[in-house]
Amino acid sequence: MKYKTIIFALCVWMAGTLSAQSVYPGQFAGKMKLNTVAPVKAESFDLQDVRLLPSRFRDNMLRDSVWMTSIDVNRLIHSFRTNAGIWAGREGGYMTVKKYGGWESLDCELRGHTTGHLLSAYGLMYAATGSEIFKLKGDSIVTELGKVQDALGNGYLSAFPEELINRNIKGQSVWAPWYTLHKLFSGLIDQYLYADNVQALAVVTKMGDWAYDKLKPLSEETRRRMIRNEFGGINESFYNLYAVTGDERYRWLAHFFYHNDVIDPLKEQNDDLGTKHTNTFIPKVLAEARNYELTGDKDSKALSDFFWHTMIDHHTFAPGCSSQKEHYFDTKRFSHFLNGYTGETCCTYNMLKLSRHLFCWQPDARIADYYERALYNHILGQQDPQTGMVCYFLPLLSGAHKVYSTKENSFWCCVGSGFENHAKYGEGIYYRSAAGIYINLFISSVVRWKEKGITLKQETAFPAGEATVLTVEADRPVRTTVYLRYPSWSEKVTVRVNGKKVQVKQKPGSYIVLNRLWQNGDRIEAAYPMRVHLETTPDNPQKGALLYGPLVLAGERGTEGMQAPAPFSNPALYNDYYTYDYHIPAGLKTTMAIDRKYPARVLQRVGKELKFTTEQGDVLRPLYDMHHQRYVVYWDLKDK
Repeated sequence: MKYKTIIFALCVWMAGTLSAQSVYPGQFAGKMKLNTVAPVKAESFDLQDVRLLPSRFRDNMLRDSVWMTSIDVNRLIHSFRTNAGIWAGREGGYMTVKKYGGWESLDCELRGHTTGHLLSAYGLMYAATGSEIFKLKGDSIVTELGKVQDALGNGYLSAFPEELINRNIKGQSVWAPWYTLHKLFSGLIDQYLYADNVQALAVVTKMGDWAYDKLKPLSEETRRRMIRNEFGGINESFYNLYAVTGDERYRWLAHFFYHNDVIDPLKEQNDDLGTKHTNTFIPKVLAEARNYELTGDKDSKALSDFFWHTMIDHHTFAPGCSSQKEHYFDTKRFSHFLNGYTGETCCTYNMLKLSRHLFCWQPDARIADYYERALYNHILGQQDPQTGMVCYFLPLLSGAHKVYSTKENSFWCCVGSGFENHAKYGEGIYYRSAAGIYINLFISSVVRWKEKGITLKQETAFPAGEATVLTVEADRPVRTTVYLRYPSWSEKVTVRVNGKKVQVKQKPGSYIVLNRLWQNGDRIEAAYPMRVHLETTPDNPQKGALLYGPLVLAGERGTEGMQAPAPFSNPALYNDYYTYDYHIPAGLKTTMAIDRKYPARVLQRVGKELKFTTEQGDVLRPLYDMHHQRYVVYWDLKDK
């Protein structure tokens, strides 16, 4: 406990003073042999140039950091050592290292994926905070993985034998070995990009060489059979390794994992996604986004954009999440799929990554609107504020509750992406271009725009308050443009520069343009009125969710019927997150009388906190604040 307190305090101090990965235009100057060749209109800041100030986001980040630093490296890489034969002990020696359970069990074919996620997360957290402990953790893992790779001898590196890859090549049953390798490739690349670990680059290039030698001789028939098995975003990793090294073999590998059956229909603007596995689908589009950026392939750009709009327009629930039981469903029956297994967190994680790519290509407030909604309602609310554990799904079944992982016996995919989610909140707040800087999210933070010699400090109580204040620190006067997002959920925004009111000519869903000679101490104040609005399901106007600004509001429904270990997963049950019985009490109230034209009339805000009541006795709070109890998001509506 004392150790955790020290780590927490260290992270607070460093943060105050200072996807698996994706590479976005404008990042990692000097580390890429190949930079973006496609035309882009905005670029991402490096994560190290953004620092979070006190907020709910930083609170989540700090809880995540405590959990990450508590993970024992020897326990984490035990399966790698065992696979390579470099760990052995006499009778009883096996018990000297306590094994992790769940998806990291020694008999689980996905073992080792968490190590990849954590390599990314340690790199991200190091960049986000500057705290050396995250670099040390990442360095120690990379060092030991290098020993494992040397012992295996041919460049291969994994926690499972190469025979799982051979089974995949033969078309035999196996649980997604390339998916797991994707996490390792990405994590090692992240260690190089975010944490300056040169050994990580050496290890991952040897892995790439092994993959090329393994796959180059295969026939087209074998290739197509092999990639029917889930492979995550391994092709995105190969594109990124190609960008870092300039080695054409890695580009060949990225093309090898081009999934014709998935991507070709998108090229034809076919939006029928059937019942395919959603999070198997999205990473393949992310690879196409990287292909566009590195080669200028217009088909890759068009299909990525088409897919994003298809997802947002037809497959996304009110909180910004998608999928039910990890799959697509018949959107003509949208309301029939509001069950206890909606919103796989990895899907939202990957949709946010895709959104960032698209925003760089064409800055669009609609992309930022989606990013904000999914970030607040799903990602921010994925983490249990009491324990730091995270959810696999975001259930939208009325009366359900969030189900959290356990520290020793879960390690699901959404735990892995969860480590990363809460380390990289600094992404997506700001973007830059030759013309100016975009303020996309209202999160207390500081951004250093080194090229312009400007630092912007954003201070806000949003979403509890409607105002945000930006203060300029400048080495010298600089003329540039501040593009201040005008969210689609607001209206009648007021903006003041140095106390003087600015006429806002733009409309919601655009950017307020502030061009001037900025000087040290200049101050921008913006107030975004928030209103209540109703969002019904596309197939059933009698099912609807209430939102306050971008925030989905959920109705409290207490803890009746919640049986221990609820709200946590039960390690004694096989995949209980997928079969969870919520024991919803009979007669649980799910109805709400609503004035559709003026939905705000049914709610009364209580004090300054984000708490609302109705005349029928309901208490509603933001979904991200709904923990350890049942809730209702989609109400059965009755017209007033």
